[in-house]
Amino acid sequence: MDLGLKDRVYVVTGATRGLGNAAARELVADGAKVIITGRDEKSVTDAAAALGPNAVGMAVDNADPRAAGQLIEAARAHFGGFHGVFISVGGPAPGFVADSTDEQWQAAFESVFLGAVRLARAAAAELESGGVIGFVLSGSVHEPIPGLTISNGLRPGLAGFAKSLSDELGPRGIRVVGLLPGRIDTDRVRELDALSADPEATRAAAESRIPLRRYGAPEEFGRAAAFLLSPAASYVTGVMLSVDGGARHGF
Repeated sequence: MDLGLKDRVYVVTGATRGLGNAAARELVADGAKVIITGRDEKSVTDAAAALGPNAVGMAVDNADPRAAGQLIEAARAHFGGFHGVFISVGGPAPGFVADSTDEQWQAAFESVFLGAVRLARAAAAELESGGVIGFVLSGSVHEPIPGLTISNGLRPGLAGFAKSLSDELGPRGIRVVGLLPGRIDTDRVRELDALSADPEATRAAAESRIPLRRYGAPEEFGRAAAFLLSPAASYVTGVMLSVDGGARHGF
């Protein structure tokens, strides 16, 4: 199946590792060109080099109000176009309600929530019909995850924003989609498992609750993202797609 990604240009944030990197890899593999971001200059440079000549890295912080405009401008300058953005941000600090400080909430809001909103608004102003805005959210949109209180508070709000945006941009032919990863075998998930007294037992218990009985591979998430961002998904908008092996307890 031809996804129609050849020579389309995307901005993918948080793409030095994890889910953002997996999505960028699949986009490039199908012929797209990407601007990838991360906070650390060396990590961004190394990740872009690994993706090849159709990737350019930029070290930016999603919380920086200037970042959105810089990234879209870079897409046009390097590759001559801008067809979509895939907004992936690092997860907020883990912790329970009593453990989470005002400073942690504020920092997470600036990066995870407001930074994503800014980039989506900037993209909406620049995209033409056929463009797409994608968000990496979390299964916590539907069901809170124990020990991730800040994420549980912010991700559902972003899902609501994405749905509102899809309604507003639909008449212009611009799509908005969200992906809700479950237990994907990334560094972030391994780090969360490692917070327990017995990480192996924690992983085994988590896998036992997943109908497919395993964690997902990053490339499985990346392929789902590449499809939703591609012209092949031209009649799909306003959806939150769970990529979780069936773990969600609902339709």
